[in-house]
Amino acid sequence: MGSVYEYSVNVGIDDLDEMEHVNNLVYLKWCLNAAGAHSKQVGWPSLRYHSTGFGFVVRAHKIKYKVPALLGDEIIVKTWVANMEKVSSDRRYQILRTADGKRLAEAETTWVFVNLKTLELAKIPLEVRQAFVVGERIGDG
Repeated sequence: MGSVYEYSVNVGIDDLDEMEHVNNLVYLKWCLNAAGAHSKQVGWPSLRYHSTGFGFVVRAHKIKYKVPALLGDEIIVKTWVANMEKVSSDRRYQILRTADGKRLAEAETTWVFVNLKTLELAKIPLEVRQAFVVGERIGDG
């Protein structure tokens, strides 16, 4: 399995803002959903994290919007783990329209690994590290 995970979504009426473009918060939701689906695919669904008492929470998001998504667009969110440090990990995203391959947005999330009860930082366990292929995405997708 490669390092890039692809998550598909279709733009619905509830995703739009008053300008009839996809609302900024929807892009964020797509990124979070793609990250969760990727983690599940590699064997770490949210229930598994909860059963250990540890998991990832968001420290920061950064999104750069390029071209608006519109009603009916089919979207692919490409995501990958760019790095994994002792207690943190950066995940990157490219949000593309499938019809023309146009890059709509780029995003990055910094996640930190925590004790889910105390929210204190915790070392990312080896079995979590080994589940993900880590590396920079090459190319413009």
